[in-house]
Amino acid sequence: MSESPPSVRIDAWVWAARLAKTRSQATAACKAGHVQVNDGSAKPAQAVRIGDVVRVRLHDSERLYRVAGLATRRGSAAEAARLFEDLTPPAPPRVERPAAVLRERGAGRPTKRDRREIDRLRGRALP
Repeated sequence: MSESPPSVRIDAWVWAARLAKTRSQATAACKAGHVQVNDGSAKPAQAVRIGDVVRVRLHDSERLYRVAGLATRRGSAAEAARLFEDLTPPAPPRVERPAAVLRERGAGRPTKRDRREIDRLRGRALP
């Protein structure tokens, strides 16, 4: 059984942990400043060690991970899940909005009565 290295490149780790689809995407994310290690911007060749905190902003979401293992080769999803601990806080609960009032196409402008019903459905008070 081989021992893991004491540190690996951050772009290789992001790729091996399956946070980016390709190694070149991981490198590009590092160059663009979308990857931070311990609250500092990370260049692609920066070393990452076990216990470091990695903040990754990919695919319109920001995630926070603690490095739990090191790898330079991409393995299965189960192996990748052992490389990090997800520290991302849960998303705030979604606020449900009332459903939009739909009218048939070509029905014309709403009458005064229709408008009052629409206002009542939307929860607006009548004057």
